[in-house]
Amino acid sequence: MSMLTEFKEFAMKGSVVDLAVGVIIGGAFGKIIASFVEDVLMPPIGMILGGVDFKTLAFVLKAAEGKATAVMINYGKFIQTVVDFAIIAFVIFMAIKAMNSMKRKAEAAPPPPPPGPTTQEILLTEIRDALRAK
Repeated sequence: MSMLTEFKEFAMKGSVVDLAVGVIIGGAFGKIIASFVEDVLMPPIGMILGGVDFKTLAFVLKAAEGKATAVMINYGKFIQTVVDFAIIAFVIFMAIKAMNSMKRKAEAAPPPPPPGPTTQEILLTEIRDALRAK
């Protein structure tokens, strides 16, 4: 088997394609959440806290000198990233919880009763019983 054929079989397996779709959708979802946190959620929170802009919150470790840039710890951006993560983790948790509950419902459904004997089996049983009785 050539390497190209083997790779094609691997790439076309359902789980690989599903994983690729999940990664692409997850990346897009992450951007949506980041925009939501940065543009919608944090400005009102900053306003409530006295006009704080979280993007500019930082500790300056060393001020800029000449051509050297300042050395800073940008904890405001970190706070936004933590909020992003918390929202994404919660949404993923809710999605998995919903999928698990649907899976449990499918597992909890009782299996259908086995089909009864066919007409032919009933007749053969009667013939067998009649032969034994003789």
